[in-house]
Amino acid sequence: MIENLALEQAVGQHHALGTAITLQIFGTTDDTLINESFDLIDHYEDLLTVNREYSEVMDINHAAGKKPVQVSSAVYDLVKLAVEQSRENFGFNALIGPLVKLWAIGFKGAHVPTDEQIKAKMKLTDPFSVDLDDENQTVFLQKEGMELDLGGIAKGWIADRIRDFWRAYGVRAGIINLGGNILLVGDSPKRASGQWTVGIQDPKKPRGKNISSVMVSACSAVTSGTYERYLIVDGHKYHHLIDPRTGYPVETDLAGVTTFTKNSVQAEIECKRLFFAGHPIANWHDDPDRIGAIFVYNDEHVEYDNFEQ
Repeated sequence: MIENLALEQAVGQHHALGTAITLQIFGTTDDTLINESFDLIDHYEDLLTVNREYSEVMDINHAAGKKPVQVSSAVYDLVKLAVEQSRENFGFNALIGPLVKLWAIGFKGAHVPTDEQIKAKMKLTDPFSVDLDDENQTVFLQKEGMELDLGGIAKGWIADRIRDFWRAYGVRAGIINLGGNILLVGDSPKRASGQWTVGIQDPKKPRGKNISSVMVSACSAVTSGTYERYLIVDGHKYHHLIDPRTGYPVETDLAGVTTFTKNSVQAEIECKRLFFAGHPIANWHDDPDRIGAIFVYNDEHVEYDNFEQ
């Protein structure tokens, strides 16, 4: 039965959220649900994107310093989660858009800004300068020039919504891969134990070349790393992960960290928490939804948190 479930599978590929997406459902060859899932992803991108002139999030940004904007329940809930996490000040900040655009690392015009330019933009990244009205579901950015960007959390949230959609249709096993943001659904049909194998990217080799791997039950795996987008000026390497507390790329010995959690949006958040910490955090996995983490350092040393090796 396990072998039959593994042999029968529907697979689809799509481009959205700025990345290549692969969805895989075991136990069927009917790709109807796959295609409906792509439609759902496109719908959420239409609501959340900041890479187009119009979306619910862009409506909030256009009204910065002017007026509150009422949004749909889905967008409001995600904005509220992002702002609350940003206020914890551990490194994740959904208001960091002006700083990211200033540096433009990974894009045309990337450069090292002046201290004065950085300080000016940091005034527009305060998550406490956001008014959230639960009753009316409105969001107000208090200062003109502020920008909300959910890119650091949206893929995880969307992956969770696709999993919910699959569960409603009785999917027993599948893989949601939103450009490296992995969500494993149900038990793996390839092993009697039901566990899945997840590879950890080698930061010094092409994508798909692993430095390690672990066996896990159904969960999400998300990686933050310094090795794919960076700028080199005068021999100094500036990666794209900006620390909102300093305005500069975070100084770290980490090449990347991968977190494993029950839900994908949580994996996005915890990945940033551990990356900005730069090392394992004591008692981090006391939360039963936090399964474990793997740290890969610039010297290619690998540290396993809550995994046996």
